[in-house]
Amino acid sequence: MIAAGVLTLVLAVTLLTGGRGAQIAGAVGTGIDNRFGEAGFRLKAVHVQGASAMATPDIVKAAGVAKDDPLLGMDLAALRGRVEAVGWVKEARVVRLLPDTLVIAVKERRQLAVWQHAGHSVVIDDQGQVIREADPARFATLPLVVGAGGAEHAGEILPVLVQRPKLMTRMEALVRVDDRRWDLRLKDGALIQLPAVDQEQALMQLEQLDLRSRILELGFERIDLRNPDVVAVRPRPPAPTPTAPAELPAEGV
Repeated sequence: MIAAGVLTLVLAVTLLTGGRGAQIAGAVGTGIDNRFGEAGFRLKAVHVQGASAMATPDIVKAAGVAKDDPLLGMDLAALRGRVEAVGWVKEARVVRLLPDTLVIAVKERRQLAVWQHAGHSVVIDDQGQVIREADPARFATLPLVVGAGGAEHAGEILPVLVQRPKLMTRMEALVRVDDRRWDLRLKDGALIQLPAVDQEQALMQLEQLDLRSRILELGFERIDLRNPDVVAVRPRPPAPTPTAPAELPAEGV
């Protein structure tokens, strides 16, 4: 009833005062906010839903609210905009729960990989967007993507690779070459060269080769899969044979 009466008053003042109506209405709104605040409608708790433990502090900071702020006077659209500007957040919804609670429900971006380029490392999502607040050092289990264009195209190749856990466990980095194709750099230094198109077909060829020869276990220097008609394998050179130390002459001879 109080709110309805005040809204009627604001409308009447606006109609009677012309250009000054907005200023007067704003002042009346501030007064209403304070009166409701005095009645107990002040912020006591913020609940963030749908966010990870790492993302939550950045979301609360971006919200820009503080304990005992008048709850009814908050601009929820502006607050949502600030939250959605956080790199972790794909979309957000903000709800007031009277008398004293604010709920921020978010859909968090899925962390896809760590992208390394021009001497910098960042975490990217499945759309290639950089999650600015994410510390790459805390995402050691994510695949490493290297090179210009890697962020934009990682979401195309990684879903194909994760279906091949045997290969993924051996992979050190996914390297973008000339922003047109990929090389897989393995932890033992080996290199797998993929074609610019039909990467899944090339990986199927690799799987067939591994079934016949266990090449992933035995090791190699390079496998070239760029030509769909020919799989070129460069074996790993044999380790040098250690030479026996020269015998010293017996003492006194």
